[in-house]
Amino acid sequence: MSYYQKLGNIPHKRHTQFRQPDGSLYAEEVVSSRGFSGIYSILYHLHPPTQVKRVEKAVPFGAKIAKDYPLLQTHLNTAGLTATGKDFLDARKVLLMNNDVSLAICNPENKTMDYFYKNAEADEVIFVHDGSGWLESQFGRLRVEQGDYIVIPRTTIYRITWDKQPVRLLIIESAGPVETVKRYRNELGQLLEHSPYCERDIRPPSEIITQGSKGEYLIKIKKQGFLHQYIYDFSPLNVVGWDGFLYPYALSIHDFEPITGRIHQPPPVHQTFQAHNYVICSFVPRLFDYHPLSIPAPYNHSNIDSDEVLYYVEGNFMSRKGISRGSFTLHPGGLPHGPHPGTVEKSIGAKETEELAVMVDTFKPLHLTEIALEFVDKNYPNSWNP
Repeated sequence: MSYYQKLGNIPHKRHTQFRQPDGSLYAEEVVSSRGFSGIYSILYHLHPPTQVKRVEKAVPFGAKIAKDYPLLQTHLNTAGLTATGKDFLDARKVLLMNNDVSLAICNPENKTMDYFYKNAEADEVIFVHDGSGWLESQFGRLRVEQGDYIVIPRTTIYRITWDKQPVRLLIIESAGPVETVKRYRNELGQLLEHSPYCERDIRPPSEIITQGSKGEYLIKIKKQGFLHQYIYDFSPLNVVGWDGFLYPYALSIHDFEPITGRIHQPPPVHQTFQAHNYVICSFVPRLFDYHPLSIPAPYNHSNIDSDEVLYYVEGNFMSRKGISRGSFTLHPGGLPHGPHPGTVEKSIGAKETEELAVMVDTFKPLHLTEIALEFVDKNYPNSWNP
């Protein structure tokens, strides 16, 4: 994150005595990134976060890469999927992955989680395609709506309760920190005037949650291919206040302001987030190019050093045929891709588009998982033929 937030009650000076009404000390916790060289926040707990009641058996959790999948333009036809599982974790189906990032669909049936979840090895970006609800974490309560990117730093303990269903999510797990785009920030980290969004569009948690009652609380912690099951006799939501630069937040794709031009603009103008070895972009409703001889459809492009994934959210994509709401396309490095036959001429004279899509460009090859194979559209590689 690029700006400071605080919520609840905190002492005047960090690392000093801060006492509860009974005279005992609140337990201070520094949640830091890059050791102590990155962004961090300081939290104040009723109970020490190190105080564990018991640890139960770890459960295997993760996807396997499909072996010997050829170099192909690929359409994963997940549009017709409704529920992918009962539970928020069970419903996660990782389709594409490498060492830097993974992409999963997640359409859970259950409205609530009867446990908390912590990803101990990756930042997460949850794109809410359908549904709305509340994300609750030690940083407080955050309202999430259809179209939101929810950016969750690693080690955040959270659960989500949905009050509008069905729920359809795109979940991106990132080995490196997910950040606002560097070229849109000044030397102090403030988003610049020409940035397609600003701090006013970023929504941090709105109210603190302080649960002091005793009980049994399960936290499922994801790390190194397992869910590690930790039981506490107090709620992890026992924070009375915090401040800092590290916290979960939401940014709506509907608040992303498109950058347009007289001729077709390349994908970097759609960039929304950056991370190590990949970027996330947002394609949103916008006016088309206004040069008198402009061609709104994108030109053919040879991917030399990146794999391009598009997740189709809403609207009709003028350059693509046979793609539905909720589909994925993967255009891998080493192959050219471009508009389908007939779409270039058809686009000439069009004034605007209502399309919505999330794009992930990676700079290392992506691999299909074994789960993804059942969704492969075998006709897609030949769909550019007349």
